[in-house]
Amino acid sequence: MIEIGSRARRLPAPPSVVWESLTEPRRAQARAWLVLLADEVEPRVLAADKPDRVVWSSLWPSRPDDQVHFQLTAVAGGDTLLRFTLLTPDEPPDPSKTGHLRRRLNHLLFADLRFSYGQ
Repeated sequence: MIEIGSRARRLPAPPSVVWESLTEPRRAQARAWLVLLADEVEPRVLAADKPDRVVWSSLWPSRPDDQVHFQLTAVAGGDTLLRFTLLTPDEPPDPSKTGHLRRRLNHLLFADLRFSYGQ
């Protein structure tokens, strides 16, 4: 697998809550955060080890074999350090597409998901 991108940021929720958000983004009583664009599809959970690891299928039909790997680490104050790593078994996309994929994951996780926790 080839790494297309990776980033880590702190989220204001404990790992068990973030893990649940990633494994069941459409669960009842949760704030909606996984708002997909027209060129995106709902990811499937390919693997999950509570509370520190989740693997998603690709969000992009044009890149069906890509995967998003998440590592969750508890940090001081009850927060989570969430790292995503976007991997592909195929050729990496061109720089423009790579930038788009990274930006979308950054926005979904470190804006939309973060704000779903009230911060």
